[in-house]
Amino acid sequence: MRAAIYWAPRLDDPLHRLGSAWLGRDAETGATLAQPALPGLDIAEITREARGYGLHATVKPPFRLATSWAALRQDALALALRTAPFALPPLQVAEHHGFLALLETERSPALQAFADACVAGLDAHRLPPDAAEIARRRPERMTDRQRANLHRWGYHYVFEEWWFHVTLSRRLTAEEMAVVRPAVTAHLGEAPGLERRVTELCLFTQSGPGAPFLLAERLPLLG
Repeated sequence: MRAAIYWAPRLDDPLHRLGSAWLGRDAETGATLAQPALPGLDIAEITREARGYGLHATVKPPFRLATSWAALRQDALALALRTAPFALPPLQVAEHHGFLALLETERSPALQAFADACVAGLDAHRLPPDAAEIARRRPERMTDRQRANLHRWGYHYVFEEWWFHVTLSRRLTAEEMAVVRPAVTAHLGEAPGLERRVTELCLFTQSGPGAPFLLAERLPLLG
């Protein structure tokens, strides 16, 4: 089993419904959803990996538990209780490292602080990656800072290397991008740019290798 700390839109947020339909799965219920058609392309294939993770933005990357679910939940709840809700900047569909994602339209110090607190504050519950897991990350391709993050925190994109993103596709060719980007932009409509606040810490779980991630619990921010 693996756990992760993610941001996910609230159930009453139109982005939850539209984004889940785009990926073809509701990570809250596990239900399979009908996806919109893409002219000349297989949307199920293009969204396969993102669908497995569910509609989310990573806050603390997936990790195997060194303690127990109960212990992780207790500390996550304590973190949520001392964290005040905060505004999330409007989001927009953008190309990022070759794939499509929802990105912030401006950087949010409060969001960065929240992610940093989750990475560091819950790290006692993370089982360090073994040598094979580290090798799969291709540390030889990383910067010195990223390699240090990988060995210390189990993932290279944390702290100043982290960015908020909601993945919507696999890496795309230029030809695919020309079809998929306008399609997902039209499908999501005005939902990404709506005003919203981060009011929850979302605990996700994966039952085993290759299994889909599911939203196990939403812990309200009450600081």
